[in-house]
Amino acid sequence: MARQRKKLGEILQEWGTVSDSQIQQALGIAKGSGKRLGEALVEAGFCKEEDIAKALAAQFDMEFINLGGGEVTDAIDMSSVPEDLVKKHLILPLGKVDGRLKLVIHDPMDLELLDLLRFRLNCEIDTAIASKGAIKSYIDGMAGPGGGASIFSEESLVTESVDVSMDTSVDTSVDIAAGEDAPIIRLAHRVITEAVRNRASDIHIEPMEDRVLLRYRIDGVCHVRDNLPKRMQSAMLARFKLMSGVNIAERRIPQDGRIKMPVDGELIDFRVSSCPAYHGESIVLRILRPESVKIGLENLGFEPDNLAEFNKIIRRPNGIFLVTGPTGSGKTTTLYSALDVLNRPDRKIITAEDPVEYNFTGMNQCQVRENIGLTFASILRAMLRQAPNIILVGEIRDHEVAEIGIQAALTGHLVFSTLHTNDAPSAITRLIDMGVKPFLVSSSIQAVMAQRLFRLLCERCRERDPDPESRLMQLMRINDEEVDKGNVCRPKGCGHCGDTGFRGRKAIFELMRMNPELRELAFNQATIGAIRDAAVRAGMRDLVGDGKIKILRGDTCASEIVRFAQAENLMESNIDI
Repeated sequence: MARQRKKLGEILQEWGTVSDSQIQQALGIAKGSGKRLGEALVEAGFCKEEDIAKALAAQFDMEFINLGGGEVTDAIDMSSVPEDLVKKHLILPLGKVDGRLKLVIHDPMDLELLDLLRFRLNCEIDTAIASKGAIKSYIDGMAGPGGGASIFSEESLVTESVDVSMDTSVDTSVDIAAGEDAPIIRLAHRVITEAVRNRASDIHIEPMEDRVLLRYRIDGVCHVRDNLPKRMQSAMLARFKLMSGVNIAERRIPQDGRIKMPVDGELIDFRVSSCPAYHGESIVLRILRPESVKIGLENLGFEPDNLAEFNKIIRRPNGIFLVTGPTGSGKTTTLYSALDVLNRPDRKIITAEDPVEYNFTGMNQCQVRENIGLTFASILRAMLRQAPNIILVGEIRDHEVAEIGIQAALTGHLVFSTLHTNDAPSAITRLIDMGVKPFLVSSSIQAVMAQRLFRLLCERCRERDPDPESRLMQLMRINDEEVDKGNVCRPKGCGHCGDTGFRGRKAIFELMRMNPELRELAFNQATIGAIRDAAVRAGMRDLVGDGKIKILRGDTCASEIVRFAQAENLMESNIDI
């Protein structure tokens, strides 16, 4: 038989906090006002809120939290719960342990709230209790006027705007043409502002069967931010299309546009792409921050030897320098960082891009427009008549562009471009597969660099890994002696990193500089393996080797590097990262 739970009045009486007559008076107050016994006792002045909270903790076998204690307040992590939930329901998060979120609440009998929180936060919840007044004072004291810096890193969630627009008497389709206070306009602005403040690189608005999914990509990983009501889909998508200057009536074909708006005093560019999908148009806003390509070569992740070699290559008077890697691997950032170093009054720089993502003073940047015949090839031909010193081609996509770029390199120009290959040696065979003659490839290319982005461990919470997984160490070619001497760390999670254990990204590089042996192999159309072996003999450090340095220094963990640099071995080993 289940143990009988003591009544609140009995517990307070046992503690000597209140007398029987005081309880009877409070019961009379509660009956007349519809309040609970605890509220009536506090209102009558018979005990304090803290006494009620402690008694409730004893009654429901819960932990009591004293919010006046420094250790407890240091553990509060506001990034794990949206601000609107914290303020509306007066809850405080104490971080996650083994995937379970610990929350401080004030009413253990509000089971409906706990169900709502499990649904909204998509995790299991453990509860502790504090008085309602203490929780409210903590929130007001930290986030309100005179309370110092806000504990929240973001504005209130889009829920406030959604709630306003949920009135069924309002036609949300009209909101796109309404004033700045219209719910849809406020919602769109809040989404954009929040994403920028949270260091997101993309905003994804994805219609589903019964909802509209809102996701942010932060440090290369997508995070679900909210589920918007399905009835807001048309107005939401139309608002973003209107802002980006595309045809809001056209829903059958993909469209591209741009938004430029200030966020916290900084003018931010957004590249907008809409794509028809089964449940409606999917819209992605790519956030383009000018400072992201002006962080300096030293901060990209280069090791000193690779940085010195890179600086020599980009200062050559002629030749082609290729940066390879998949979409989203930071190729554009690397090339722009190089151009930022080279952008001087005595040099003429021309770029051909699709699209022009970042605008630089002192460079001539040309936008590809294939619908009017302004292709990479036609821009390149025009460039050569402009007498440039340095040329940037956004991407080599076909034989024509590759051959014109090579001719430019052979006639005394320094050409930068990108190519989609998995590693540096593959770029040689890729160009030959495009139809470029082997002797042109071997004579024009000066260097090829492959790169991948990895997440940095959060500097505030990373901890040394006492027992790193041996299989991962083996894949990264790290032996036990190197582990003992190095600083192998693992992610932990804190408020600064949003409980992910990671904050920020850098790159690993594979820099292959051409030499006589490599040129001969390219001329003879050697295999990728033969080119790679020769490059390693010449001193090239591959992606795994560069990642190994980062792991042993404690910049990241092995699973991050293995995901990108050892993908094939990872699949063969059946390791799930």
